[in-house]
Amino acid sequence: MEEPKQGIREKLAGQSQQGMNPHLPAEPHDSKPDTTGLELVLKVRIQDSRENDFIEIELHRQELSYQSLLQVSCSELGVPPEQVEKMRKLPNTVLRKDKDIQRLQDFQEIELLLVKSGNPEWTQHTSPRTETPCYNSNAAKMTY
Repeated sequence: MEEPKQGIREKLAGQSQQGMNPHLPAEPHDSKPDTTGLELVLKVRIQDSRENDFIEIELHRQELSYQSLLQVSCSELGVPPEQVEKMRKLPNTVLRKDKDIQRLQDFQEIELLLVKSGNPEWTQHTSPRTETPCYNSNAAKMTY
């Protein structure tokens, strides 16, 4: 005789209970634990450095704080933490406290701004600025 017609919801519920859903694997293929959610990956560089590339650093999501970001970034970039004036999330947001760090998402770009008057040893990280003065003495002497 005629089989009773099942609704789509009932059919899908029955398949997922039996492990027959083609979109979901019946058994896990990998026995490795999923570690993607345990670490936050950030891209970090020094502002106005000769090296314009970012490096990627990892921070444990359980230990997200301003201090931990500063320590790991400085360690990876080879800069003492005392030389960092501030940290900026690109393009234009200054990071000031732990809550700012906790809102960061994977692969966001962070820039370390170094102190201007520091040890000459660390000035090699920053490129020399080639600014021209705004005041033109020749123009000031001109008469009309």
